[in-house]
Amino acid sequence: MLSEPRSGLLASWGNALLAGLVSPDDAALAIVGEDAVHRVEGLPGEAGSVGLTLALGRLRGLGVTGFRVALPVPGHPLGLSGPPEFNARALDAEEAVIASGAPYGLVPEVREAGPAGDLHVEVVWCCLPVREAPPADVPSLGEAERELAEALRDATATLSRLDVAGSGPVAEAALDAYRARAERGRELLAPGYPPRAVRVLELAQRVGLLISLAYENGHGGAVSASEIAARRAALRPVERVARRAQVAAYNAYVEGLERG
Repeated sequence: MLSEPRSGLLASWGNALLAGLVSPDDAALAIVGEDAVHRVEGLPGEAGSVGLTLALGRLRGLGVTGFRVALPVPGHPLGLSGPPEFNARALDAEEAVIASGAPYGLVPEVREAGPAGDLHVEVVWCCLPVREAPPADVPSLGEAERELAEALRDATATLSRLDVAGSGPVAEAALDAYRARAERGRELLAPGYPPRAVRVLELAQRVGLLISLAYENGHGGAVSASEIAARRAALRPVERVARRAQVAAYNAYVEGLERG
């Protein structure tokens, strides 16, 4: 959860492009990020795959007014609205972008190529029909912010009680480094998003960092199977809250449009 999902980058910068706040080339450059290339296949009116700039323009011509994010996992179809075929593809990728204003969705397929040590990443976005319906389980920004504050407090207390390695000085050092990167001007969202969305996304990523540290830094004091299970049980709802908040932040632009 530390790095932005590709769906978040596409939705965020795609929304900025639709709002006229960035150029097509700048939007495409920000979406591609450190990947080698992104292309889109399955667009209506296009026989093969096309570049991002052309694809975003084509989607706008088809009536798209905004982009939402979905971050589903098994048992939690977060941000999805169907049909089952699209939901299954999104669940395999654990992310998707859903258009507002026209019934289309985009699911990334990530491909690695090249020799070991010199891999480059290519992403193909598959454009598929979606059901025009409210997305599943997406909170408002206000709800997400309240849930996150409670989750961060509860997670810290629970991990400390379980003596998890990720709750001590190592975690604090990682959090300090994370804050330093954010303060150096790392742009969490593209232009056009409200400050509250930026704040919610930053906090969601901070909670995600705590979860990652707890999973990656060994078992801490949780040496028995029951203690390890207790730690996982404590982290699961916190992880769910953080993902819901991420989706709420990325979707804030479209939510604002719909409120008028």
